[in-house]
Amino acid sequence: MGSEGQSSATLLKKIREQLTLSQEDLARQLGVSYATVNRWENGQSKPSKLAKARLNAFCEKMSRQGKLVLTEGDNR
Repeated sequence: MGSEGQSSATLLKKIREQLTLSQEDLARQLGVSYATVNRWENGQSKPSKLAKARLNAFCEKMSRQGKLVLTEGDNR
């Protein structure tokens, strides 16, 4: 996996930790398995287009509720 995969993994972990969610909790929110979120965070795989769309929608929802703050340098 290249540096892009690693930065995505780092961002996902940052989002999850900021929301104080376990990998299992985030997986439930996104409709994927715990193992899938674990592989994303470990850089072993990347989210599919559908999973990315769900993650983006989830992050936007959490941002509107004031629960998630991403800086300009954070790319989803």
